[in-house]
Amino acid sequence: MPSLDDLKKRIVSVKSTQKITKAMKMVAAAKLKRAQDSAEKGRPYSEKMNKIILNLSENISDKENAPKLLTGTGSEKVHLCIILTSDRGLCGGFNSNIIKKAKSFFEKITKEGKTLKIITVGSKGYDQLKRLYKDKIIEKISFKESKNTNYFDAEKVGNMIIELFLKNEFDVCTIFYNKFKNVITQIPQEQQIIPLKSSEPDNSSSESNYEFEPEEDEILGNLLPKNISTQIFKAMLENSASEQGSRMSAMDNATRNAGEMVDKLTIEYNRSRQAAITKELIEIISGAESL
Repeated sequence: MPSLDDLKKRIVSVKSTQKITKAMKMVAAAKLKRAQDSAEKGRPYSEKMNKIILNLSENISDKENAPKLLTGTGSEKVHLCIILTSDRGLCGGFNSNIIKKAKSFFEKITKEGKTLKIITVGSKGYDQLKRLYKDKIIEKISFKESKNTNYFDAEKVGNMIIELFLKNEFDVCTIFYNKFKNVITQIPQEQQIIPLKSSEPDNSSSESNYEFEPEEDEILGNLLPKNISTQIFKAMLENSASEQGSRMSAMDNATRNAGEMVDKLTIEYNRSRQAAITKELIEIISGAESL
């Protein structure tokens, strides 16, 4: 049984931890609003760009000479996976859910006998994957110094992907991230960006009747590289909102658990203290009676 001094120190320690988790929850809540607004504003832009490119691709007369970023290499032997995670922990299952989704995809690719290459964006993704897939990781990227999610970081990743594609380093590129739904729910996503694949069916055929100037393939040559950076930027915005939501929820649970632990320790401390006082009284009374 722990002594009164040990219980007192533990209560003080848990209360200090509770103050930290409560402060982290408040910070995450303050950051969440801004991150959520950015993610929601970025969705229509990225979805619309995808639809425009897909509509343009339908009007290309010479499919054989279409940009390779759109049609791919014609093979699916080498897969490049971009794993977008955070650089900080204490955010519940945010990183683990992305890694779990990615690992199931890795197993599927490996079973089919295809080659796997991985780029991790965020130190937590690399930390969780390095034990099993260290030989598959060709690049690890961290944006710890960047205070906020910005397009320039996404463009760096996009340019790296395009450079690898032009060197024929891979055939298919897929990104993994968490889509923000609400504070409690973040949905792991996998999105293929090379060759471009529609994530949602587009039933509107009116846009395909537009006349374009210059030609469709020339427009695509400019739009496709921008679209890769845009899709990565969208994924990073979704991740940022999901991370803050997950951290806010995790710190709220931690604060509540710390409060419950303080209550239990306080009861145990009071019982031990009462037992010690009772024991001392019995010893005094017994000593007085013996005299």
